Amino acid sequence: MNYRSALVIVANALLPFLAHAQGVMEGDPAKAQQIVTQVCAACHGTDGNSAVPANPNLAGQHPEYTFKQLMNFKAQNGKPAERPNAVMVGMVANLSVEDMRNLASYFGTRKPKPRAARDPELVKLGQAIYRGGITAKGVAACSACHQPNGAGMPAQFPRVAGQFAEYTELQIKAFRSGERANDPNRMMRAVAEKLSDREIRAVAEYIAGLR
Repeated sequence: MNYRSALVIVANALLPFLAHAQGVMEGDPAKAQQIVTQVCAACHGTDGNSAVPANPNLAGQHPEYTFKQLMNFKAQNGKPAERPNAVMVGMVANLSVEDMRNLASYFGTRKPKPRAARDPELVKLGQAIYRGGITAKGVAACSACHQPNGAGMPAQFPRVAGQFAEYTELQIKAFRSGERANDPNRMMRAVAEKLSDREIRAVAEYIAGLR
């Protein structure tokens, strides 16, 4: 995939994503404090830095992305959640749209703690894929959407830097299997479907060390 093609794909994905996230920046972090303490802290920490690899770090995440995920976990109008997860579906069931906006803004203001990669061999492979993609498989570079430092792009693509390797690996595999399908225009599924288990693990390991 060439650079021009990647830009076209990105552009086509933005409109539905932006529409879904519209207005999230109006959230009030101060109003989220009680919900964080009572609902979120046990899994994600009071500051959004999780202590358990199975639970993602939320600190520093773009509010638009966090808001979209919370909305996707919520069953609405008699329809099942767009992003099925037994724990999170239950957690957001009683949250209002305003609550979710406030939570998204709250975690966006928290400072993420730096983490480190652990496997040098995997990091080397992961770096090559993250920065340059896999031409032979038609896999675009991860950095095209998530930026070279993993910071992502507000209202477009999530911050991935410093995320637990275990969590990132699990999510990419979920996109690959179709278990997770809340990516605009199948962007993540289209990439994940072409990656092997080792390649996914390598990208996840590299991302864990980004800052």
